[in-house]
Amino acid sequence: MKKIAIYGKGGIGKSTTASNLTAALACQGYRVMQIGCDPKADSTKNLVGGKRITTVLDQMKAKGDALTLGDITFQGFHGCICTEAGGPTPGIGCAGRGIITAFEQLEQLQAYEHYQPDIVIYDVLGDVVCGGFAMPLRGGYADDVLVVTSGEMMSLYAASNISQAIRNFGRRGYAKMSGLILNSRNVTKELELVSQAAEEMGTKIIKVMPRSDTVWKAEEQGKTTVEAFPDSEMAAEYMDLARIVREVCQIEAV
Repeated sequence: MKKIAIYGKGGIGKSTTASNLTAALACQGYRVMQIGCDPKADSTKNLVGGKRITTVLDQMKAKGDALTLGDITFQGFHGCICTEAGGPTPGIGCAGRGIITAFEQLEQLQAYEHYQPDIVIYDVLGDVVCGGFAMPLRGGYADDVLVVTSGEMMSLYAASNISQAIRNFGRRGYAKMSGLILNSRNVTKELELVSQAAEEMGTKIIKVMPRSDTVWKAEEQGKTTVEAFPDSEMAAEYMDLARIVREVCQIEAV
């Protein structure tokens, strides 16, 4: 089982990238589990027909000790397994702590042993790399970290913070930085800016994702591009991203 954490600043297209990567890997024959680690709980919605699934934290409150694995895991496109950690009521509690609680619950219910995924994708908000949001970086959760960024200043700033956190944890043998995914925003000299930032972080751009209307047209249908427009140029880009991720993260063929 290969575990990959995908980080990025909110609004950068991180969840779109993660869900299309999950869909592409599933189409390539892998059993994939995607875990949304964002209080918005919208990471997996385009894998399950555009609807929001109930979160681990909400179900824990509702079911208590009667909680089952079926209450917090849902089958999505091409057999992928979808889970949303969820978050606290706005203004009350810590979202990072919510992620830790959700991870502990998944372990207690033996989610990984039950589903036996080939690949686990953690989709993590990267604006703040505090204890909870850094959880996939440590404790043996993620093996590899990919950061979605653009050439925009705040996006690169978030990527740099994530890179620093990985270096700190990396000294203890935890997750490693495996590259940047440039999600193009048509910023002036964008490739040059991100390439320079990657060099400063000691990593590389593994894939440049072009900007395309096909993505939001698919999301209007509540689907990933891979599902809604499988023959499109953009779907081919995501399939290529999946191929590259398999190489970079050394995922065995199925």
